[in-house]
Amino acid sequence: MDKKPTPPTPPGVTIREKATVTRIQIAFTWNGMQCRELLPHCAVNKASLQYASNLRAEIKRKIAAGTFVYGDYFPESPKAKKPDPNSNLMQELLTKQLELYAKQVENGKMSPATFRGYSKSINGERMRQWHGRKLHEVTPSALREWISDMDCTSKAIRNMLIPLRSVFEDALNDGLIDVNPFDRIALAKLIRQTSRASDYVISPFTQAEREIILHACRLDERPMFQFWFNTGLRPGELQALEWRHIDWDKATARIEQNQVEGVLKAPKTAAGIRTLDLCNQAMDALRAQKSISALSGGRVWLNPRTLEPWTTDAQIRKTAWLPIMKRAGIDYRNPYQIRHTYASTLLTAGANPWYVAQQLGHEDVEMVFRTYGKFIREDFQKPKATLRAVN
Repeated sequence: MDKKPTPPTPPGVTIREKATVTRIQIAFTWNGMQCRELLPHCAVNKASLQYASNLRAEIKRKIAAGTFVYGDYFPESPKAKKPDPNSNLMQELLTKQLELYAKQVENGKMSPATFRGYSKSINGERMRQWHGRKLHEVTPSALREWISDMDCTSKAIRNMLIPLRSVFEDALNDGLIDVNPFDRIALAKLIRQTSRASDYVISPFTQAEREIILHACRLDERPMFQFWFNTGLRPGELQALEWRHIDWDKATARIEQNQVEGVLKAPKTAAGIRTLDLCNQAMDALRAQKSISALSGGRVWLNPRTLEPWTTDAQIRKTAWLPIMKRAGIDYRNPYQIRHTYASTLLTAGANPWYVAQQLGHEDVEMVFRTYGKFIREDFQKPKATLRAVN
C-alpha cells in the first residue's frame, strides 16, 4: 500500500518522525533563544497542523506583549523550569547588588570607601540608562554603545562596570540568562579605544621643594612627612603603621596592614605585605616621633591636633597637607605625589626597578616601568639582547 502523503506544514511548524510515533513541533523565538517544542501526540492531519499554527501565533502574540509564561504551555520543558528573565528589571537587580555590598561592609568584607564608589556607580546618571530595561534586553551591542559613549578614563569605566558585571555573572549562575553579554565583548580593546586619557600627572617634588615643604612643617608635623618622603608608603599604610612594626636594629618597617576609612585590614595583595628598608632620614624621623607617640605603643603617626590616630586620607590632606603647602608657597600637588617622589628619586639614582617594586609593594615590576619609566636609568631600559652585547 502506498504511504499516505504528508500534508503541507505552515511556517514554524514541522513534523518530527520518531521511532514509534510521529509528532508535531512548533518553533518560536523567546528572549533571544530559538525554542522548539513538541506538541502532545495526536493524529497528524490538516486540522492538527492548523491547530499548531494557531498555537504558535498565540504564543508569539503573548511574547510580543510580554505576557508569555513558558510553563503555561509547556510545563515539562526545561525552559519552563528556569526563572523568567522578563520578571527581572535591571533597576531591581542593581539595587539587590548594592544591598549585597552593604552586607559585605557590615561583615568587614568590603571597605566603606569601596562601597561608596559602587553606590555612586549604581545610583549615577550613566547607570540609569538601564532602568526600566529587562535583563535580556541588555545585549552586547547595547553594552558596546553605552561604554563607548562614557567619555571617562579607563579606570573610571572599569570601576563603573564592576557592579554591572557582577549582576550578569550572578544572573548566569542563577540560570536567568544563558549567555553573559560581557563574554561577547572585547572589553579591554573597547575600553582602550574609547576611554579618555587621564588628566592626572605624576609630578614628583624636587629636592629643593622637599626641603621647603619640610621647613614649612611645624615641629610636631615634620617627622611624619620626613618619614613619608623617604618610604613612599601608601596613605593607608602610613596611617596603619604601629611601633611594633619597627625593627630598630635592622632599620626596617614591616608593612602588614592598611587603613581605609578608619578600618584596618590586610593589604589587597600578597606583595603589599613586605619589609621596608629605612634610610637614615626615615630613622631620624622615627626617633623624633618617639617622644610623641611611642609610649602608647600603638600607632606611630598621630594627628597633632588631637594626638589620636589618623582616620582617613582626607583628614591628613585637609588638616595637615593643605596648610603646609600653603606655608611652603610651592605649586600644589596632592599628597600621593609623595609616593611618586620616593619612587622616582630611587630610580633616578639608579636603584634596581625590581627593588623599587618590592619597596612600593607592587606584585611585579610592570607597573614601575609603566608608571615611572622616564625616571629609570637608560641601562635598565635597554633590551636584554643589547645588554648581552655590551657585556
